[in-house]
Amino acid sequence: VTIHDLIFLSHPHYYNFLDRIIYKLKFQYAVNTADHIIAISEQTKNDIVQFLHVDESKISIVYQGCNKVYKQTYTLEQKKNTKNKFKLPDEYILNVGTIQERKNALSLVKAINGTDYHLVLVGKEKAYAKKLHQYIAKNDLSEQVYFIKDVGPEELAMIYQSATVFCYPSICEGFGIPIIEALYSNLPVITSKGGCFPEAAGPDAVFIDPNNIDTIKAALASLYENPERRKSMAEKGYEYVQRFSDENVADNLLKLYKSIE
Repeated sequence: VTIHDLIFLSHPHYYNFLDRIIYKLKFQYAVNTADHIIAISEQTKNDIVQFLHVDESKISIVYQGCNKVYKQTYTLEQKKNTKNKFKLPDEYILNVGTIQERKNALSLVKAINGTDYHLVLVGKEKAYAKKLHQYIAKNDLSEQVYFIKDVGPEELAMIYQSATVFCYPSICEGFGIPIIEALYSNLPVITSKGGCFPEAAGPDAVFIDPNNIDTIKAALASLYENPERRKSMAEKGYEYVQRFSDENVADNLLKLYKSIE
């Protein structure tokens, strides 16, 4: 059995009571019954040991990859057409993921307040998105924040490749696939300290306290003001992300399956 995350146990306030009970029963049965457990990150493995009381020898880590569209190169004309379609600026900070509380996009919106940066948010809006819209309206940021949803995979890949910086101040994840997508897109990454984020982003990302607006703002300013650093981070990140290639993921899965036959 593969377990992606146990956020409903590590951060229960994001889930209603009944869902937590149902998930706990299902997950506990799954880990007790399975011959072996795959965790998609060291963080998830630790959570399985802590919350489901499983011996760590029964758990292996097999990381995830991402869609091949993020590994392709697109022409300047294609990227220009995509930016024109969504009316995007020349330079922008990108954030991808469902706009919900644990993804913490409001902190990123607050971090660009008082700057001339543009922010592009790609993802389905949950109830939490109302907080973003209210803050944007109150602080006159409507010309700086762009909301995009219902975008195709190739268009999203081009939005990644056209961005200046990828910023992902999430509170908790099982792994954080958008980080992988950003690294494959040759983007410098700013993301949260601790948890699974260093595993996904690698040693050359910038790590911030997701609840500290000033540190997010400072990290953005540092990268915007230093193109050479952005380039270096992108190159090192692209090298790091190759460990999450389809070939490596498939090879690791096959080796694990054969080991428990």
